[in-house]
Amino acid sequence: MNPSYVFRSSPMSLTQLIPRSTSQYRPIFSSSKECSSTTEHRGNGEAALDHPRFANPPLSLLPLRMIIRSLCTSVLSSSPLLQPSLRIMAVIAQSENRLLNPDRNPLLRWLLDKTMYAQFCAGSEETEVQETVARLKRIGFTGVVLCYAKEVPPHEQGQETQASADRHIDHWAKYTLETVRMTEPDDFVAVKFTGAGQLARDLLAENHAPNLRLSQCIDNICQLAQQRGVRLLFDGEHDALQDGIDNWTLQYSQKYNTTPGRATIYGTYQAYKRAMPDKLSQHLIVARDEGFTLGVKLVRGAYMQSDPRECFFDTKDDTDMCYDSSAASVLSRRWNDTLRGDGVAEYPQVSLMLATHNATSVRRTYAIQNEGRAEAQISFAQLQGMADEISCELVQMNRRADNEMSGADGGAYRHPSTAILPVYKYMAWGTTGECIKYLLRRVQENRDAVQRTREDRDAMWRELKRRMKLSVGGE
Repeated sequence: MNPSYVFRSSPMSLTQLIPRSTSQYRPIFSSSKECSSTTEHRGNGEAALDHPRFANPPLSLLPLRMIIRSLCTSVLSSSPLLQPSLRIMAVIAQSENRLLNPDRNPLLRWLLDKTMYAQFCAGSEETEVQETVARLKRIGFTGVVLCYAKEVPPHEQGQETQASADRHIDHWAKYTLETVRMTEPDDFVAVKFTGAGQLARDLLAENHAPNLRLSQCIDNICQLAQQRGVRLLFDGEHDALQDGIDNWTLQYSQKYNTTPGRATIYGTYQAYKRAMPDKLSQHLIVARDEGFTLGVKLVRGAYMQSDPRECFFDTKDDTDMCYDSSAASVLSRRWNDTLRGDGVAEYPQVSLMLATHNATSVRRTYAIQNEGRAEAQISFAQLQGMADEISCELVQMNRRADNEMSGADGGAYRHPSTAILPVYKYMAWGTTGECIKYLLRRVQENRDAVQRTREDRDAMWRELKRRMKLSVGGE
């Protein structure tokens, strides 16, 4: 099957799925132009939704404080001030000085809590996390992908005694279990195996199974998640560790993904890697032959700055094609020229999480769903504080479909014109100091993506100007 079968005509936009009228804003999913880079994928046509509930742009869903915080953050990220700001963050994250450590300096903690922490993080304890999640759900998000911020980064690891290895594993397990307990059914928890310490990292690097203590802890986490109806996303990491992570993922997927079409365990597949299509195809075949549901979290990738260059596709176009074609195959449960299978037509049961800030990828996948070709469970996720225009437009589309089904838009029940698809925000929780370290590591891993925030900046600025005009009676 041709991998481009989904894209034979101009890709359908979300706003093309419902009638248009004169626009006051620029929606993300309005362009039919084929693009290959993330920054070029945003549409530049003008359109609006004619339904009265959607006369405003997607970002109208967000409270003003989030608009202002996002604007400040994106202005900083897209300016020459980014590099010196990262150096300051690094000093704060690594300092034990009472004045520079946010967990010891109340004034510094307050300043960070009101800015970066509030923008990207969920809270420092369960009550704060639940309040943050409740606010997101009031906006219209389905839920969250939650992770515990504290990790044991490589430069802090070394030779461990058995006692220290056990302490690291127990600490990691304790807070991962606590994270699962904080979430609600249908939410996700991100699990990073290297957070369990140097022993876990060594086992992964050598492609060994987890030892007894670590295996028991992972089982406890999986069992609690399954009992609570929470899904686990096993994070991808550096290439040297990925084979080990993939094998652990398959091991626990086979054990816990026993419900057809609904996975508890999701593996992470990085589309910028040349080996990814073969790896994902192999895992799909194993899932089919062994009779379990494969959970697929599809990302483009975050380790281009550190992994060997030969691991990656030569061009961004190649990565985009790999991502979109893989998503099309998994969502429609049909082999294609990217995910080839083994000559047997049968496709396994799958669940798909699209973790992407790329509007074109979201648009194409959404079109498959609305054309009735989707045969798998799908969710979308974006980082908290980023790509809000994409997230909020998906929320708008879900609201419209829900109103059509319930008759809340003033009419009788009718079949919705668009699908209702879960939309999640990915965020960390922990103390201010822990989260600053976490954010710094994520920025360092995703430096290119952080610098490509001009679209977020421009979108937030348009929304702020729109609200200012409304406040003074402008059109």
